[in-house]
Amino acid sequence: MTTSHDVTPRRHRKTAPPPPRRGARQSESGRRRKRRWVRISLAIAISVLVLIAGGAAWVYYKLNANINTFDADGISDRRPPAGSSKGENVLVIGSDARTGGNSAFGGGDKDDIGRSDTAFLLHIYADRKHAVAVSIPRDTLVTIPPCKLPDGTWTTARTNTMFNAAFSVGQTAKGNPACTLNTVEHLTGLRVDHTVVVDFKGFAGLTDVVGGVEVCLPNDVYQGDLNPSRTTRGERLFHKGEQTVSGQKALDYVRIRHGIGDGSDIGRIKRQQAFVASLIKKVKSDGLTPTKLLPLAEAATKSMTVDPGLGSAAKLIKFAMSLENVDLQNTKFVTIPWRYQGERVAIVEPDADALWAALKADRTIDGKDASAKKGGTTAKPSAASPSASENVSGDGIDVAVYNGTTTGGLAGRAAKALTDHGFTVTGTSNAPSQDHATTLIEYGPDQKARARTVAKLFPEARLQSTTSAGVSVILGRSYATDEPSAEPSAVPTEVADDARSADDDVCSNLSYG
Repeated sequence: MTTSHDVTPRRHRKTAPPPPRRGARQSESGRRRKRRWVRISLAIAISVLVLIAGGAAWVYYKLNANINTFDADGISDRRPPAGSSKGENVLVIGSDARTGGNSAFGGGDKDDIGRSDTAFLLHIYADRKHAVAVSIPRDTLVTIPPCKLPDGTWTTARTNTMFNAAFSVGQTAKGNPACTLNTVEHLTGLRVDHTVVVDFKGFAGLTDVVGGVEVCLPNDVYQGDLNPSRTTRGERLFHKGEQTVSGQKALDYVRIRHGIGDGSDIGRIKRQQAFVASLIKKVKSDGLTPTKLLPLAEAATKSMTVDPGLGSAAKLIKFAMSLENVDLQNTKFVTIPWRYQGERVAIVEPDADALWAALKADRTIDGKDASAKKGGTTAKPSAASPSASENVSGDGIDVAVYNGTTTGGLAGRAAKALTDHGFTVTGTSNAPSQDHATTLIEYGPDQKARARTVAKLFPEARLQSTTSAGVSVILGRSYATDEPSAEPSAVPTEVADDARSADDDVCSNLSYG
C-alpha cells in the first residue's frame, strides 16, 4: 500500500535579515541618545539665556524706576568748558531733606526745606587709577551765581554767602542741586560732569547693604553730643575706639559735631572723610562684581537724585565699574584751603586756586601726572605773572580777584602776584561773565589811589570807578596770554600734608582741634 504525500506547494515566506551585531546596535542607540541630549541641552541653554535676559531687564527696570533726576534747566549756560581734562568731576551732596521718609532718620519737619549737610567734589583722574575728594565746608563764604527758582525766574548773584545756602535756593523740600553745581563751577573753574545727591535714608541703606562700616571714635559720645539742646548728656551712643556701624548708627556718626575735638564742622568733615574712606575700603574688599554691585545699586537708587547724565541704571553701573582700578592708596581726601573768618570759613588764596589748577591738569596730590599721557612729569611750581617792580608795596590794601576768562588758574596766579607784594587778597572767584578781553580794576569811593597801586602789577589793565566798596581785579584774556610756559603748579604743601588716603588707619586724623 502506498502512502499518499501532500504535494501542495508551500506559500513563499520572506527570510528575516540576520540580526545586527551587538556593537552596531549600541552605536546606533548612542547616536540617538546623543541627538536627544543635544536637543535638550540646547533647549535648556536657550531657556537660561531667556531667563537671564529677562532677569537683567527686570533688574534694570527696577533700578531705573528708583532713580530720580533733577532738572537740568537749572544748570547755568555760563559754564567752564567741557573736555579741558580727560578726567571726570563728580559733585557729591549729602542732603538733610526730610522728604520721602527721611524724617524718620534725621528728625525734624518732613515739610522743611532741603539743605546740604555735606559736599565734596570728587576728581577721577584720566588714568582711572587715582581719585581725590575735595570737601567744601558748609559754612564757607562763596559767591552764589544766578540760580533758577521754582517759578522759572533766576536769582541775582550773591557774594559772601555760606556755601550750603546754594542748595536751599528756592526754599523747596528737595533742595536745589543745580544751584550747588553752579556754585561749585563758579568757585573752582572746573566743569562738573555729574552730580549725585544722597539723602539720610539712602546713606543708611548703603551701610546696611555692605554689612556695616568700621569707624573709630577718639572718646565716648553721648546723645547730648548729637543733640546739644538736651539738658542731660543722655545715653552713650558710641564707645571710644574702633567699632562697626550701619543704618541709623552710621548716620549718627557722620552727623555728630559736638563732643569731639573743637566741635567744628571742619572736625566733622575729617570724620566724614574717614567714614567714606572706610566705606570704599569695604566695598573694594567685597569686590565690584555684579553680584555685589546690584544690591548696592538698588540701595543707592532708592534715595538718590542724580543729573540726567547718570539717569539710568546702565549709566550708573557703568560709571561705578569704571572706578574698579582706582587703588585705595591713590584715593585721597582733602579739604579746600581754608581759614576761620569769625564764625564762618574763608577760602585761602592762592592755595585754593592752585589746587583747582592741579586738578584741571590731572596732577595728583603729590604732583604726579595722572593725565594718562605718555612721558608724564612731576609738577614744578609756576612763576607768578606778570613780573612787577620790586618797589610795589600793597601793604594795607585789600583786593578781590575775579577770573573774567575761561582759562583756569588765572585768579590764583594773580592772587600770588598780589600777595607777593604785600596786598591782602580777600577772595578769588570767577567773574559773572568770562568774556573780558582786557583786565579791569574796579574801585569804590575814595579808593582810586589804591586802585592805581594795584594797577602797577597789571600794566594792561584799565581802571573804572564803581559804587561798590573796595578794589576788585577782573582778569581779561590779555592777562591770560602773559602766562609763562611752565608745568602746572603742584598742590600746596599744607593741603598735601593733610590729605587722607582710603587705606589709612581708621583711627588716624579724626578731628581738627
